[in-house]
Amino acid sequence: MLFDWAAQPFFTVVTTFIFGPYFIARMAEDPAQGQAAWGYGVAIAGFIIAILSPVLGAVADKTGARKPWISFFAAIKIISLSMLWFAAPGSSLVVVLIFFALATVAAEFSIVFNDSMMPRLVKREDIGRISNIAWGLGYLGGMIMLIFVVTCLAASPETGTTLIGIKPLWGLDPVSGEDARITGPLSAMWYFIFILPMLFFTPDAPKASRLMPAIRSGLSELKATLHEVRQRSGIMRFLIARMIYQDGVNALLALGGGFAAAMFGWTITEVGIFGIILNVVAIFGCLIASRCDALFGSKPIVIVSLILLLIATVGIISTGTDYTLFGLLTFGLDGEGLFATGAERAYLVYGLLIGFAFGPVQASSRSWFACSVKPEEAGRYFGIYALAGRATSFVAPFMVATVTMALGSPRLGMAVLLLFFIGGLLLIARTPYPAAKV
Repeated sequence: MLFDWAAQPFFTVVTTFIFGPYFIARMAEDPAQGQAAWGYGVAIAGFIIAILSPVLGAVADKTGARKPWISFFAAIKIISLSMLWFAAPGSSLVVVLIFFALATVAAEFSIVFNDSMMPRLVKREDIGRISNIAWGLGYLGGMIMLIFVVTCLAASPETGTTLIGIKPLWGLDPVSGEDARITGPLSAMWYFIFILPMLFFTPDAPKASRLMPAIRSGLSELKATLHEVRQRSGIMRFLIARMIYQDGVNALLALGGGFAAAMFGWTITEVGIFGIILNVVAIFGCLIASRCDALFGSKPIVIVSLILLLIATVGIISTGTDYTLFGLLTFGLDGEGLFATGAERAYLVYGLLIGFAFGPVQASSRSWFACSVKPEEAGRYFGIYALAGRATSFVAPFMVATVTMALGSPRLGMAVLLLFFIGGLLLIARTPYPAAKV
């Protein structure tokens, strides 16, 4: 469970709420170009993850031990995140995106190995509860990091002070984006410290085959696994459904904060507070889902979460600087303070729906799949699971980026995500629980 606590701040403060919006709104020449570049960076990382995750999962089953793999990718992630400190305004967007993509790839590969340990360590009836609590614990870690950034590091360029009226720690300069750039090294340090208990104390499988024989055997077994999955129609349907809706979830998390920052002109402080609100709601969402998952199973949790995400996405793309619901509700532009306009407050409401749903939809998907596979096949099947979550994960951000560039409208670009939530919802509703039933 502490692995999720260690891993989540990267996704919270770098990908979604602080560094990503900084990249989109301040590093690029204009927000449309920034959203497109960030979308392409997410897409490239997703493509690499899609290609290699199932291979690594199959190899993990043959080598046995997972923790050496996690340690290897942790080193890559920590180094890459530390390099984001040099992403000053005017820096090469390509170089910054390379390090961000490396960190994303390393983070996702570590998750493959961590998740594949769960069926061996946790009783089947406890998987849903443990998965949701761990995910909620991750959001708590991300929220703590966000609070620290907003109150102690992110200063207003006008006043030079943070939300609580102090000068930024370590003399960080908000004009040069140091308050956003520091989130890379901070996330790296957090990950290094809090991944240690898992590495030191969590039981690992014994080492089996050596690496090169394991790679040859794993590749051969991967081919057999892909053929085997096609024969297990319930698991196949689940994987396809997750492939579709997870694309939408990934793109919404990667681009939603930047979309709001560009539209409303939010500073790091406002985006950070928005993220804190979402994480508080996400924690409660995961805790509620952990109880409901134990009582009713994972399927209702996933379906309800997807419906909430669909409603929230419609709300987001229907909101402008002075209106929401496509103009059915209009507001004035006057107001002082944080989230002063009616449109900003409407956006917060849609954010609450996202916060309540995006943790449970991922945690209960993980527990749904863990209940559907045997412990001895968990590595290769969770590699396929990661493939389903990433096989087309470059498609959603790529489509958002391309539509944004072609039409010059970030809002129309974000509207593409509706297709992923609707398609995934229709297919997952027809999938058995557990997925291995059919």
